[in-house]
Amino acid sequence: QVQLVESGGGLVQPGGSLRLSCAASGTFFSIYAMGWYRQAPGKQREWVARIFSSGNTYYADSVKGRFTISRDNANNTVYLQMSSLKPEDTAVYYCNKVPQPWAYWGQGTPVTVSS
Repeated sequence: QVQLVESGGGLVQPGGSLRLSCAASGTFFSIYAMGWYRQAPGKQREWVARIFSSGNTYYADSVKGRFTISRDNANNTVYLQMSSLKPEDTAVYYCNKVPQPWAYWGQGTPVTVSS
């Protein structure tokens, strides 16, 4: 059974940076396209970045140029480097397979951007 454990979130001032990590287990991680999603209070979960097994990356317009997704297949880990953070980036961040996520979701890691 797949397990996903996100970490690295926290409180950061506007303009700051954070690096999120997601450790996956119980699956052949390297063959899947992986993504980061986020859910802000009172809003639906949305996709923000994806990375294919080839290393190709795609971003939502709202984070393009500020976020960078990467992966380490040897360690079954996907990362999200977030820079120039804005208050509207405040959300709980999750990783999962894309485009069709697994039914299982990790606990997520909360990111709060506030002065």
